[in-house]
Amino acid sequence: MKNITASKLYDYIKCPHKVWRDVYGPQDEKIQETNPFVQMLWDRGVAHEKNVVAEMGDYLDLSKGSFEERFEKTISAIRNETPLIYQGVLKFENYLGIPDLLKRMPDGKYVPVDIKSGSGVEGADEEFEEEGKPKPHYAVQLCFYIELLKKLGLPNTGTGKIIDIYKKEIEYNLNASRGKRNKMTWWKFYDQIKNNTQVLLANEEQNKPAMAGSCKLCPWYDSCKKWCKENEDLSNIFSLGRAKRDTINEDLCINKVGEICEVDVTDILAKKKKDKNFLKGVAEKTLGKIIVRADILHNKKDPVLYKKIDLPQVSYGLFFDIEDDPTQEFVYMHGVYERSPAGEKFIHFTVKDKTKEAEEEAFSNFWKYVRSLPKNDFAAYYYSPHEKTTYRKMQKLYPDAVSAEEVEAFFANPNVIDLYNDIILKHTDWPLGSYSLKEIAQFLGFKWRDETPSGALSIQWFSEYLETKDPKKMERILLYNEDDCKATMVLKDELERLDKLIT
Repeated sequence: MKNITASKLYDYIKCPHKVWRDVYGPQDEKIQETNPFVQMLWDRGVAHEKNVVAEMGDYLDLSKGSFEERFEKTISAIRNETPLIYQGVLKFENYLGIPDLLKRMPDGKYVPVDIKSGSGVEGADEEFEEEGKPKPHYAVQLCFYIELLKKLGLPNTGTGKIIDIYKKEIEYNLNASRGKRNKMTWWKFYDQIKNNTQVLLANEEQNKPAMAGSCKLCPWYDSCKKWCKENEDLSNIFSLGRAKRDTINEDLCINKVGEICEVDVTDILAKKKKDKNFLKGVAEKTLGKIIVRADILHNKKDPVLYKKIDLPQVSYGLFFDIEDDPTQEFVYMHGVYERSPAGEKFIHFTVKDKTKEAEEEAFSNFWKYVRSLPKNDFAAYYYSPHEKTTYRKMQKLYPDAVSAEEVEAFFANPNVIDLYNDIILKHTDWPLGSYSLKEIAQFLGFKWRDETPSGALSIQWFSEYLETKDPKKMERILLYNEDDCKATMVLKDELERLDKLIT
């Protein structure tokens, strides 16, 4: 019987297929080398954990030894009322859990505590005074540890805690509902995840790969992508997703991209009116998009622009992109590829040290550059709302660099365009499974100079630069950012070409 662990429950939430594929998938297709970015995150997490524990005073360290030895010592420590246990082991049948901490409370009961190198909740927003809600994978892991304590008959509070990247201790109320609309409690959610994981580990059920944006760091990425391509899986259609794919597979008995191009929409909509559970979650508008995108992907194989967009005709075209580390909320580069009557050039505002002073200086210099442009004779293009959201946050941190009014006026300018949200999503479709900048630009023939272009790897390169000050690391980041900016320009030019074809 395969062990159920907190990491397997985490995997199921992130990708239900990975749980099955890790055990029963084609092992020769699994990438064995750890992704450098994933390794960096792991190392940071370990360092953060050690830092937190070092500040907690006396504790019993059970991080070494076999699982069996550590389990026996954990049980003994709890019975001896040890105040704080680090890396204790909890075992019951095929359940195996290793909470970062087991902390004895004043009433003699124990609470499991996990140390995380990210935010302790999701959806928090200081501006709107929203406190955020539990992260599903954190909540499920805490439920798992609590259930183990209960199964072992050990004193427990029935609650769990997270210590986040800011060393803030957050209690998770696991009896609460998941949200205002979702009345399911976290305990009920945990039971579902646990039971589904058990079934997959026992090979009593199998599930299929599906392509998603979150897949790229997974060691099974190439293997699953190959399967989806060979089987013409519906998840190759942009924004279809695993859940809708599974619904269409089951309700329409359609498994391939080409097959969905031929469905009778009128007949399907008639069935939906009679049966509310038929194609549940796939609305009429969504179904229409799926069929159109399937046709473009499978048959037409050319991009489509649905309406004229009339991009601004100006002397200065700016194509900008930031490089930042969201795990540490730090922006280390603002890159601009400028096209003007004088020619084309790459301009960047880059930090050389991970300090608030350096971050503010680079941010301030970017805005000085923007102010130097001819007021009504430039257009700026970026891809996705990330830049806009990040600059709003940075303005609050560094109000001396730029005012909130100036940031809002810049992004409200009709000549400052988010190509992804304003045009790609609203007015185009592409014969691609992903509408990421890299996928579209490569489809248009653009090539990054780096062999492994990746925003995640850029973060790793910057981390390595900070440690070594190796100029080659910084050069790699600069080349990557410049190519991102150029790719944005290539896309903008293609949109202009498509626009001219519309009469």
